[in-house]
Amino acid sequence: MKLGELMGEKIRLDKLLSNMGKGSRSEMKDALRFGGVKVNGVTVRTGKEKVDPEKDEILYKGIQVVYVKHVYLILNKPDGYISATEDKFHKTVLELISSDFDHYELFPVGRLDIDTEGLLIITNDGELAHNLLAPKKHVPKTYRAIINGPLGDLAIKQFEEGISLDDGYKCKPAELEIISTSKSESEVKLTIHEGKFHQVKRMFEAIDLKVTYLQRIKMNGLSLPDDLPVGEFRPLTEEEFVALTQGIDL
Repeated sequence: MKLGELMGEKIRLDKLLSNMGKGSRSEMKDALRFGGVKVNGVTVRTGKEKVDPEKDEILYKGIQVVYVKHVYLILNKPDGYISATEDKFHKTVLELISSDFDHYELFPVGRLDIDTEGLLIITNDGELAHNLLAPKKHVPKTYRAIINGPLGDLAIKQFEEGISLDDGYKCKPAELEIISTSKSESEVKLTIHEGKFHQVKRMFEAIDLKVTYLQRIKMNGLSLPDDLPVGEFRPLTEEEFVALTQGIDL
């Protein structure tokens, strides 16, 4: 499936207009009643009529409405924000998204800890989110991490064989790449194929080390763009969407 593909499905006119941010269902009812909506040049006064967003021309107060069913955004998550749609005590990643997208009912795909930075997908496509997060899909996720101690070949072997966490769970084999190491600190890249709670941090704790900085830099085939500043977002390109979904049946 390509980015934004609709496959010819029909949708109620009032729902389409509301989903595109033109107003609530009740407001659309008034707009329709007073002749503010045309479909293929004909004034339509009931929201119950179903339209094909791919084929029908829909005008709202004389301006064409372009229907977009799903939105796919990439966010470079900063420290201090939680991966949730709302929270009473902390700032959420959705507060970083422009209000222009409010009517899409967006949510983050998976979770990054409040102090973890990096690649986070924001969407309203539940099916895509499920496929990216489902354990049986084994979608790889790569992190850059700073560790408070030295690492060597033994650690690489331990991660390859599967780290056992504090609750007894044995992780699937992971790929650890040591970028640099010293007596006091190491920089690594780690690719995992699961998404257990605090997994990366717990994996290093299992070998008596602590993660002092964590950034997700890749999810499946999609890498965090070098030119996307921390705290900024933008829509995925067609090429990025393909990279994100490679090998996944949608």
